Amino acid sequence: MSALILALPAGLAVGASLGALGAGGSILTVPVLVYLLGRSAHQATTMSLVIVGATALAGALAHARAGRVRLGPGLAFGALGAAGSVLGSKLGARIDPNVLLLAFAVLMLGAATAMLVRSRRTGARAAPDAAGPPAGATATAGAPAARRRVTVSTVVKIVAAASVVGLLTGFFGVGGGFVVVPVLVLVFGYDTASAIGTSLVVIAVNSAVALGTRLAAHVQLPAGALLALFLAAAITGALLGRRYAARLDPRLLGIGFSVALVILALYMSARSLTALG
Repeated sequence: MSALILALPAGLAVGASLGALGAGGSILTVPVLVYLLGRSAHQATTMSLVIVGATALAGALAHARAGRVRLGPGLAFGALGAAGSVLGSKLGARIDPNVLLLAFAVLMLGAATAMLVRSRRTGARAAPDAAGPPAGATATAGAPAARRRVTVSTVVKIVAAASVVGLLTGFFGVGGGFVVVPVLVLVFGYDTASAIGTSLVVIAVNSAVALGTRLAAHVQLPAGALLALFLAAAITGALLGRRYAARLDPRLLGIGFSVALVILALYMSARSLTALG
């Protein structure tokens, strides 16, 4: 019963972080399920695929209504990561739970670093005076993405990035948006808003593939009532987070979340290393 009571605020918090931050916000799902709601590592990563995938889908629909989703490239990116999702899902189900959580802590440190870099770039773009955007600034939300010449090197980078994102999703039950968004911005030339909206399509596709792989291997979804309540709260939180994020300084929001990730990663590492020792 206590887990059901905690599921509502926990789901709202996870959803709000995803809605406000976009890339990287969903990485809190697994630690919350393990350390707050008492799920095992393997249960948490499987439940996370449902929560992250459904929340990403809801977010993608909201972004699509605002014209911030490139559906074709998003579906293609997700399809390219399908093999990685399948492989990651199979590997994640077989690894020792404490090793899985230790690896997850390392992933969180990587996500924190990526978000700090993104926050610094956001601050740098906001630094010029109010006379107008700097030369070479990214397009506004909803504007068409800049055309980029497709080369063999570009294709290799896209396939590699899609495979890594799929692997992360299948293995850890996370979205991998902190990898997808920079790729969409730097390789595809998308503005940040369109990159975030499109990344949610990629996350939804990869989560569905990874979850299908686990269900095909007869992995059962645990705690149906808990999962349903957490999912409903997360979707609500994501919609609220997206609505109110505009009132907050995105740079400070990113830095604060990154610091929280580092602290949580250190805690997870200490717990996992103690259990392994």
